[in-house]
Amino acid sequence: MKKIILSAAFLAVAGLTSVKASEIKNPIENVVYQDSTTKTPVELKDLPEPVKAVLKSEEAKDLTPVAAFLVVNADKKQYYQIDVKKGEQTGSIKIDKDGKIVQ
Repeated sequence: MKKIILSAAFLAVAGLTSVKASEIKNPIENVVYQDSTTKTPVELKDLPEPVKAVLKSEEAKDLTPVAAFLVVNADKKQYYQIDVKKGEQTGSIKIDKDGKIVQ
């Protein structure tokens, strides 16, 4: 009787440890999209004249420019992001190279 129980236990363990590997017929493809927006620092004195004119305009006279960046999107559209400060509040303005405010 001992031999039968021992044999049954051995077969049960052998059955549980068998490997059932199969070949993958439809491989999974991983696609990673990268945001290719680049943000390059620009000196405030090196900004184009139309951008400087907007910063000196009546609407922006209360704003103090702190930093500027040239942002180029994946679709090759570019604009200048000007970080501004008014008192304790901070924000940013997006202006294209022709001096038009970008939304």
